[in-house]
Amino acid sequence: MNKYESVIIINPNCTDEAVKALEERFTGLINENGKVESVENMGKKKLAYDIKKNSEATYMVINFEAKPDSIAELERNYRITDEILKFIVVRKEN
Repeated sequence: MNKYESVIIINPNCTDEAVKALEERFTGLINENGKVESVENMGKKKLAYDIKKNSEATYMVINFEAKPDSIAELERNYRITDEILKFIVVRKEN
């Protein structure tokens, strides 16, 4: 299993409950094939440039361990979730 870091940029119009639901959804998905080490909700921040007509967004950072083949499924789920504006998953060096 490899270590990964995922940064998710969430629509600023989402309520705190919706952000918490997204966090639970993705940590549950990661835990099926790996292990979540930490989740940090960084709150709303100003964006460097507008994304889908939003000038600010909620940032979330998830550090986890997973099998390499499970990353494609995680990214697919990020893509089909309307509340997520942008995301990135990066493999960390051990």
